[in-house]
Amino acid sequence: MRHVATALALAVWWAFAAPVQAQGHCRLALVLALDVSSSVDAREYELQRDGLAAALGDPTIRSAILDGDGHVAITIYEWSGRRQSVMIREWSRLTDNRSIDEVIQSLRSAPRSHSRFPTAMGYALGYGATLLSRGPECDRRVIDLSGDGENNDGFPPRLAYTHYPFANVTVNGLAVLGGSQDVVDYFQREVRHGFGAFVETSEGYEGYRDAMTRKLLRELNDMILGANPVERSRPG
Repeated sequence: MRHVATALALAVWWAFAAPVQAQGHCRLALVLALDVSSSVDAREYELQRDGLAAALGDPTIRSAILDGDGHVAITIYEWSGRRQSVMIREWSRLTDNRSIDEVIQSLRSAPRSHSRFPTAMGYALGYGATLLSRGPECDRRVIDLSGDGENNDGFPPRLAYTHYPFANVTVNGLAVLGGSQDVVDYFQREVRHGFGAFVETSEGYEGYRDAMTRKLLRELNDMILGANPVERSRPG
């Protein structure tokens, strides 16, 4: 009977301990922000959404997600106007192919949230920082912001970085070419933020899938590639 009791006690302990052990530590909290402002038409939206889904499903990206030391946590939202940021996928731990597939399915099945609002980039970044502040504890925290234009509504990114919780947060940009003439310079100057931050470019939305795949690979592998911390002046 003693052996039976011991076995039962171990079984109960394992049932409760295994999920905690399976969680392990999180190496990266990744926030993916998709531009659905009025400058993005229906076809471009589909190229953006499906491009992200295809990038997440790419075998190289799956390996980068699953083969690292610790898991990756991800959340996805769409952004446009001042108060039009909408969740597409709540925080999810990517621990196996099934969990990646579930995120991809959520992305593909979600309807477009908005289509007629301007580009409130500061508000969008503030929303992303808030998501990170209530997200999982991870070694690195990254916001991955896509867009094809400059902020034209509400406060600019630099004020978001001043007034929202961006300590130890990196913001990388994916600048889509073909809209605003100075979009790359704007992303480099105003959006890129934090240690190792960088800007990837996409040749229109037709190149979004490849650009996002490159970007995710660099983020997942923590590839700094000579990047330096982005220093910004702060008001006194």
